[in-house]
Amino acid sequence: MSFITPFLFALFLAAGITPFVIRLYLRHHWLENPHEQKHVKVTHTQTVPRGGGVVIFGAVFLTSLFFLHFDHYAVGVLIGAGLLAAIGFVDDIWDIHPVIRLITGLIAAMIVVGSGVGIAYVTNPFHPGVINLDQPRLTLQWNGETHQVWVLADALAVVFILWNMNIVNWSKGVDGQMPGFVAIALVFVGILAERFIDDPTQFNTTTLAFIVAGAFIGFLFWNFYPQKIMAGYGAGSLAGYFLAVLSILSGAKIATTVMVLAIPTADAIFTIFRRLAAGKSPLWGDRGHLHHKLMDVLGWGRRRIAIFYWSTTLLMGMLSLYLNTLGKVVTMGIVMILVFGFLIWAKLKSSADYGK
Repeated sequence: MSFITPFLFALFLAAGITPFVIRLYLRHHWLENPHEQKHVKVTHTQTVPRGGGVVIFGAVFLTSLFFLHFDHYAVGVLIGAGLLAAIGFVDDIWDIHPVIRLITGLIAAMIVVGSGVGIAYVTNPFHPGVINLDQPRLTLQWNGETHQVWVLADALAVVFILWNMNIVNWSKGVDGQMPGFVAIALVFVGILAERFIDDPTQFNTTTLAFIVAGAFIGFLFWNFYPQKIMAGYGAGSLAGYFLAVLSILSGAKIATTVMVLAIPTADAIFTIFRRLAAGKSPLWGDRGHLHHKLMDVLGWGRRRIAIFYWSTTLLMGMLSLYLNTLGKVVTMGIVMILVFGFLIWAKLKSSADYGK
């Protein structure tokens, strides 16, 4: 199959780049020291460099030069990714404010949507057919040419990309957790890109999906327990960005991507409501995520948590190949009930144990 070669190329490239990035960060002391930078959300105990964004973007970009057909869509996707990698690199060194990261993520999403990537319709889960999002439209004159902005289609695409960037980034708290489930999710997006032929671009969406999946697997060799390098904001945001953009391009769109990312999505929704209910900003991290509770309440180790995320993503991905949209919505509802129920139980148990 044509996507195997770029997949392996990106995998070996990422695995080969990572040691050089580790040495670079160690030489300049760009390190995450849990003893100096104490935060309740931190789970690691050893000083480790961040820098996953440099590895992922470097491997994806270089592999794309060899295997992708470039047009303005591909250029837009990679420019947005480059911006996220650059912000991730800055964050690796200086820990920039979450609001700045959110704004730059918004800009990256707008860049790729501005290149023509949008959600023109969504499948109606209750009736045959689709819900079109091609109206209303704004007509603009720019550079002597007429351009149309599909307001709903473009707005939904921006929100969808930004949402996935953040929820995936939140699910990288333990060694190997995020690269593994992201690579699995991208493989299913690539498979679906072959099944649904409504890609609005001229480059091979399947190939790019497998390129990014290969890059994350190559990085995983160094990120799995005991990790030698952390993903950082760069790799976390790039993971959600590529997943969202490629799901739009593949025709998989919202229902399938939400289902494949069922656990991180449910965890993120609960986290937002929990933080707002406590009068806190949703942007600031804490120790209430699912992976924290699996570690603190159930006593799971880092490897077990990572494999749990991989396994559930694999299961959801397999189901997504066979379920219709209504089935995906129902499955997602069940997952949310289970995750919400566990997190509420874990919260009550922790409070009860603290009161003893």
